[in-house]
Amino acid sequence: MQLIKRPRRLRINEVIRTMVREHHLMVTDLIYPMFVTYGESSKTEIPSMPGIYQYSLDTFLLALKEVVALKIPAVLLFGIPETKDEMGSGAYDEQGIVQQAVRLAKKHYPNLYVITDVCLCEYTSHGHCGLVEDGTILNDATVDLLAKTAISQAQAGADMVAPSDMMDGRVGAIRETLDLIGFCHIPIMSYAAKYASGFYGPFREAAGSTPQFGDRRSYQMDPANTDEALREVALDVEEGADIIIVKPAMAYGDLIYRTKQRFGLPVAAYNVSGEYAMVKAAAAQGWIDEERIVLETLIGMKRAGADLLITYHALDVARWLGRED
Repeated sequence: MQLIKRPRRLRINEVIRTMVREHHLMVTDLIYPMFVTYGESSKTEIPSMPGIYQYSLDTFLLALKEVVALKIPAVLLFGIPETKDEMGSGAYDEQGIVQQAVRLAKKHYPNLYVITDVCLCEYTSHGHCGLVEDGTILNDATVDLLAKTAISQAQAGADMVAPSDMMDGRVGAIRETLDLIGFCHIPIMSYAAKYASGFYGPFREAAGSTPQFGDRRSYQMDPANTDEALREVALDVEEGADIIIVKPAMAYGDLIYRTKQRFGLPVAAYNVSGEYAMVKAAAAQGWIDEERIVLETLIGMKRAGADLLITYHALDVARWLGRED
């Protein structure tokens, strides 16, 4: 029998496979999350996230040198304060750790795109993303402080703010407040679909943000729901979000796809701490090929519709891709 259709013709070698490849992973897709804290000459590795560190400002600046050398275009900053309180005041302090880190980064690397996480959880003594009264997370009072946080970060020089708290109405409040004080050019990358996930454990260790009571299910998304997530995305789009984050990424490819198809805005997939930790742990045991698994996972997120990839693997990925140039 003579075969007319032979799909393998276009897989016969790397040259033709590359030529017909539908999706491509590039260094310009990457956003590297980083943790900054107080102190000097401090670079503390996070036990559950090998290769990821809490940086004091001086070592943070040294780490940025490598980020820039690898041509990674953007970083996403999380702060770890010296002290915490019920109001999360370190989040919106003009001399807060993130605000200091932003000023330092923009002074030494003005072309590096600096994104700041807007939330209270790293700064509150109770570990929740909002103010608490009688065990209840207060929405509207929290939104006021989130807007205040975004302003302080923009004034420090942040190129973009990324609210991750999941309070109702916070994107609109941040957009309105930024516009009123002359920051209409600052984009908002909203964690519009952020799930109450078991994949966040290592991050909470890194940021010291584990809730001291209860959990975050009253404000983060139920993992069983996608229609509800699309309603959340629609609200954030109406309120002025410029980029939508889906978090986590590996188990939520369907939502990345539906978000991209429905709204057409840039979508960022957050390849979260637990996803990173699992790959690192398996690779350390020799059970998987780390490079191959990471690249396959990230291209899967691109295939689902992600435009941007927030990933702790960013440094390694940039090195691996650099070998191909």
